[in-house]
Amino acid sequence: MQPIDYLASACEFARQAGAIIKQIYDSKDYSEQTKGDDTPVTSADIAAHQYLVKAFHELTPEIPVLSEEAADIPLARRANWSTYWLVDPLDGTQEFISRSGDFATIIALVHDHKPVLGVIYAPIADVCYYAVAGHGAFKQVGAKTPVAISSMQYDVDTKQLNVAVSKVQSLSKITNLLAPDYNYNMIPLGSSSLKSCLVAEGSADCYVRVGPTGEWDTAGAQCIVEEAGGKIQSLKLEALSYNERESLENPNFIVVGDNQLPWHRIIL
Repeated sequence: MQPIDYLASACEFARQAGAIIKQIYDSKDYSEQTKGDDTPVTSADIAAHQYLVKAFHELTPEIPVLSEEAADIPLARRANWSTYWLVDPLDGTQEFISRSGDFATIIALVHDHKPVLGVIYAPIADVCYYAVAGHGAFKQVGAKTPVAISSMQYDVDTKQLNVAVSKVQSLSKITNLLAPDYNYNMIPLGSSSLKSCLVAEGSADCYVRVGPTGEWDTAGAQCIVEEAGGKIQSLKLEALSYNERESLENPNFIVVGDNQLPWHRIIL
């Protein structure tokens, strides 16, 4: 089967995981713990994780599943995975806890170290972004007809860059990385994946991420952004890698909409 053949199921699984999360979010009845890396995890994360792992094992028993909530799989075991599902059941756990609504479920299919399918579903807004390599990127709001999305082409006359940023991160960490040659309009949002989707749909020129993230945070978004015409790369403007290192942690990265801009001069 080709990646496109799995798209409908992946979208449905993302929506079902989102429904599980939303039910817990609306009830306000959940437990919270701190993981070994000092990040929070809730019973909503775990419930969505359990659903997704079971759903994908039933759909494609021959394809491994790597989830943020069960990521302690050594490279020696992962190294022979030519194809695998990579999921973040609840991207934006802190936003779930703070009740901002800015969180999402991320699903990616990775083949030969490259994301070839991506789905990001935001349950509170009921918005689904999705893409398959070679088939374009799309956004669906509720039950409306999906629409094709494309990243922004920079308007040279404005000298303004719209930058998606974290709601909680110090802005100075971002502004210190940006050359003073442009005017910057900061757009705050919670979930990392949803900020990438702002770039994919042309609502932001770029998203700069400084701080720890995992490969599950970027794989689904990378497929969507690239199919929309943009790119995700490290702040050194190098390609991100998937399942090639013992660590699953990403470097600091930038999501860009217009590949023709001189990003090597914009990122200091």
